[in-house]
Amino acid sequence: MRTLFHLWLQPFSRKVRIIMSEKGLDFDLKLEKIWERRTDFLALNPAGDVPVLVEEDGTTLSGSWVIGEYLEEVYPEIDLIGRDAYQRAETRRLVSWFDIKFSREVTDNLVGEKMMKRFLRLGEPNGPAIRAGHANIHYHLDYISFLCEKRNWLAGDHFSQADIAAAAHLSTVDYIGDVPWDQHSGAREWYARVKSRRSFQGILEERLPGHLPAQHYGNVDF
Repeated sequence: MRTLFHLWLQPFSRKVRIIMSEKGLDFDLKLEKIWERRTDFLALNPAGDVPVLVEEDGTTLSGSWVIGEYLEEVYPEIDLIGRDAYQRAETRRLVSWFDIKFSREVTDNLVGEKMMKRFLRLGEPNGPAIRAGHANIHYHLDYISFLCEKRNWLAGDHFSQADIAAAAHLSTVDYIGDVPWDQHSGAREWYARVKSRRSFQGILEERLPGHLPAQHYGNVDF
């Protein structure tokens, strides 16, 4: 059985989990407390970060972008990138948007400061960073709403890795109740559709030890 090393509330791990579930791939989840710096895990990924995917034949891949591209090439039956060059480029553009820009401006400032600092033993939350995250998220939700006015899904007519990346990040922020859904109906409607997909159910069932999610978190209808 293939194994995915992951960490709670880590959007990049969540992204890979959703991709594999969409493709109908069986896998075991193995929690990796990356702050422990286990020797066996560092042998798999010297960078010491998750996600790390180990295939049944021992093939090992690290990083959500690398794993996502690999899964598209090796398991192409369910297409999550796009069938032509422009569609693939647009999907990858939006994956980069959420994995880099949204992550830096929102996820790191909210989930990183409020939750992950504690587990990674990186000190106390930074108030200005949290305030910046709360301000920045509106811009990104507006952009999601803008895209959905013109398209069925974020990158086009079909559900793709762009939707998966965006939802993976938003799900971590939603866990702590910091997504102002009531001010962004278009983004909320899009996220409700993502939440209703079978591939997303494992994400909604995940719980961080000692920290329950926002009350609406697991409710598809908010």
